[in-house]
Amino acid sequence: MSEHEGSASADDPSTEDDTFVYDGGAVAPGERVNIRFPISETYLGDPVRLPVTIINGPEPGPTAYLTAAAHGDELNGIEVVREVAHEWNHDVLHGTLVCLPVLNVPAFLAQQRYLPIYDRDLNRSFPGSEHSTSAKRMAHRIFSNFIEPCDFGLDFHTSTRGRTNMLHARANMEDEETARLAQAFSSNVILAGNGPSGTLRREATDAGVPTITVEMGEAHRFQRGLINRALDGVVSVFAEYGLFKESTVHWPGWRTVITDEQEKTWLRADVGGIVDMHHDRGALVHEGEAICSITNPFKTDTDVVEAPFTGLLVGVLENPVVYPGNPLCHLVELDSSTLRAVERDQFGRDESPYQL
Repeated sequence: MSEHEGSASADDPSTEDDTFVYDGGAVAPGERVNIRFPISETYLGDPVRLPVTIINGPEPGPTAYLTAAAHGDELNGIEVVREVAHEWNHDVLHGTLVCLPVLNVPAFLAQQRYLPIYDRDLNRSFPGSEHSTSAKRMAHRIFSNFIEPCDFGLDFHTSTRGRTNMLHARANMEDEETARLAQAFSSNVILAGNGPSGTLRREATDAGVPTITVEMGEAHRFQRGLINRALDGVVSVFAEYGLFKESTVHWPGWRTVITDEQEKTWLRADVGGIVDMHHDRGALVHEGEAICSITNPFKTDTDVVEAPFTGLLVGVLENPVVYPGNPLCHLVELDSSTLRAVERDQFGRDESPYQL
C-alpha cells in the first residue's frame, strides 16, 4: 500500500469510484495519507489543523470513521484510533478507514473538556454550519468532509474528569443499522437512546451514517486494559462489515441493552464530605447494598449510600470529595437472566449467592 503525506489532487484523472474525496484532496484505492486538515484559525490567524489519517484499502468495501477526543481531555480513544491507523496491517483491508484521533484540537492543546473559545462543547455542535459560531464552523468542516462520506462510525469517549466509566456503547437501538453496529462492537452493556441534539453520534445517525459512542474509563490518562478491549471491539466491527475478511465477530459472554423501560439513575450525594467508594466501575450491586460512605473530616458523621435496586455500576466517582448534589455513581438495572450471567462472570458460580 502506497503512502504519502499531504493530499492528492481531487482532479487526478486516475480517480475511481472507490476514491475517498475531501476538500483539497483524494485518496485512491491502495493509498494512505496523513494530513493536517485546516478547520479554523487562532487569534493570530494561524491555522488550527486537524490530524487525519485516511487508509483506502486495496479491495473495495465500506467506509468507516473512527473519532476520539471530541472532548479534549478524553484521551483513551486517541490511542485506539492511532493504533488502528498506524499499527494494524491494512494490506488486507476491504474498504476505507477515516481516522481522526483528536477532533477537538484547541481543547486538546489546553487539556480541557470544552473549546477554550467561549467554553463551547464541540460535541453539541454537529453537524455544524458554515456561518455560525466557531464551534459549529469547526464541526461543519469535520462533518462534511470526513463523516458524511462514510457508511458508519465509532466515536470514542471517556467519562468527565473525576469519574470513570466501564467500557460500554451508546446507540439508537431503534435504528436497525445502528443496532447492528452496537451489537457488533461486542461490549457487555449498551445504553439505548438517540443521544442529545448536536452530538456526533446522533447527528451522523440522523444523516444516514450509523454511529455509536464508546465510553471507556476516565479523562486525562491512557488505560491500557480498556484500550485493548476497545481494539477488540473494533476488530469485531470490522469483521461484521467485511473490512477484515479473516476476522470474526466477538461475543462478549453476556450482554444487556438498557432501555427506557429499565431503571437507571445517577445516585447523588445528600451531604458534603469525603467519599469512600466500596465498588469499582462495572461492579454488580444488590438492592440495599452499601455503594459508598460519605464522612466529614473528623469521621464523626457517616452517610451510607445504598443501592435502590439491583444493578450494574456503569460509572463511579473517582475524585473522593463531594458537595450535596454531586454525582456518585451511574446505576443501571439488570433483568434476571442478565443478572445471573453477570454473577457467573463476577463470582465464578452458577447459582446466585443472593435472593432474586
